[in-house]
Formats: sequence, C-alpha cells, structure tokens
Amino acid sequence: MGLETAHALDAASIASFIDNGFVRIDRAFPKALAEQARAILWRDTGCDPHDRSTWTRPVVRLGQYGQPPFREAANMPLLHAAFDQLVGPGRWLPLGALGTFPVRFPSPIDPGDDGWHIDVSFGEDNPDFMEWRANVASRGRVLLMLFLFSDVGPEDAPTRIRAGSHIDIARQLAPASDSGLTLRELAADGFAGSAGRPEVLAVGEAGTVYLCHPFIVHAAQRHRGTRPRFLAQPPLLPREPIRLDRPDHDYSPVEQAIRGAIGEMAERRRFPGA
Repeated sequence: MGLETAHALDAASIASFIDNGFVRIDRAFPKALAEQARAILWRDTGCDPHDRSTWTRPVVRLGQYGQPPFREAANMPLLHAAFDQLVGPGRWLPLGALGTFPVRFPSPIDPGDDGWHIDVSFGEDNPDFMEWRANVASRGRVLLMLFLFSDVGPEDAPTRIRAGSHIDIARQLAPASDSGLTLRELAADGFAGSAGRPEVLAVGEAGTVYLCHPFIVHAAQRHRGTRPRFLAQPPLLPREPIRLDRPDHDYSPVEQAIRGAIGEMAERRRFPGA
C-alpha cells in the first residue's frame, strides 16, 4: 500500500482491523524522512552508529520528538485518511510529535521490559505506573501506533502482537464500566486470557506503520539481529471520546470491535450452551 493510494484502507483491511486488532500500512511515510529522523535519534542515544563498542545497553529510551521529519512522518495524508477510516472523521487529534522511542540494540542482555501488556491511557498522575488505567471506552487513546524508522526483520526486536487480543481486553474491561481497571489488575494473570491468540511480528521496512486497536496486547523482545531498531509508539489522541451508544449508530471500526466483543460476551451469558 503506497503513498499514491487514493483510499488508505480497503474494506478487507478494515474488517481485518476489527477482527485482528491491527492493520499494517507499507510506505506510510518516505524512507528519506526515516533517515533524517534516525540521524537525530542516533545523536541523542549517545552511541556511535559506526562503533559497536558504544552499544552497551539493550534499550535506550528517548522522549518526544517534534522536529520536522517526525511531524511530517506522523501527518502524511495517507495516515490521516486511515485515521478517519478507523476512528472517524473529526474524532482524533493530529500528532504534533511522536511518542517514546525505545531504541533497541543487539544484545545478549535481558532488556527487562518484554512482558505482555496493553498501553493504559489515563490516571498518569499516579506515580506508580501500574496504577494507570484503561476503561472499556478507551479514555484518552483511540489508537496505538507503531512507526518503523528503521528496517525491522524477525531478528531485529520486532514488537510482538497477539492478533485478536483486543477482544479479550474489551471483555475484561466491560464489567468495570467508566472507572476501568489498573494495569496491575489487567496484568494479574499475566494476560493469560489472550495467550492462545496468534502471535504476529511487527516487521517491515522503514516507513511502515502499524495502526493498532488501543486494547491490543503486545510485547517487546530482545534484539537478536545486527543493527539497532528505531521505532516510535505514539498514541492517537481523541478529539471526542469513544462512544459505544451512538444514537445515529455511526460507529467507527474501533468502536465496532469493542461493541462486537461485548455483544458476543453478553450472548454467551444468555445462552451458555449455544
């Protein structure tokens, strides 16, 4: 799927997003922008791209980046069109910057951050991040996104995604209503509810973007390749809240996935033997 594509996502891609919780967009932004961004990121890692002896840590976390190559990559027309299709026109906020960059280096050292989780989206005022929360309406986040700023193959620490796990999380959050659950509560069983889901690796060339349902269960992993992996994982923020009870029934694919998961759960409770 390239920059010249008139429609970002076809019907099959949208249906796959609802069922599997993510969609991959190839060539979402130009490789030239990725190269410019990597030059900035390399400088901030404190490492020398030509001297492996300086690559002493398995992961270096870098903060928000709003310089032109990052802003341009985040706001390509193709991506805006996809946001409209998945979240709804006018229901999301354009990105002024890209979120945290966990730059992963080839290393035999356990990075210590590779557990399964979802990205919770409110309650960040609590100093204990395990007390941050998510609710069934995904307050504070409408998409999780993975922007690949380097080529990522199977050995290059690609993010692991449990396809369809957003359904399990929606069902887990539904009984908690608006208050939701903390990350500690969600992780109490190690996300065992999605353990049987197929695992997909977020691989692709620089310029690839994965747009994920905010409830998708995912995990990092150790880098077994040869070149560092540069990836941004920003949220797409809401202009208006996700709604699961729209009078006009104009539900976005993000909302349809949640409603479908909850509806199936309620149906099973009504007819447990079906």
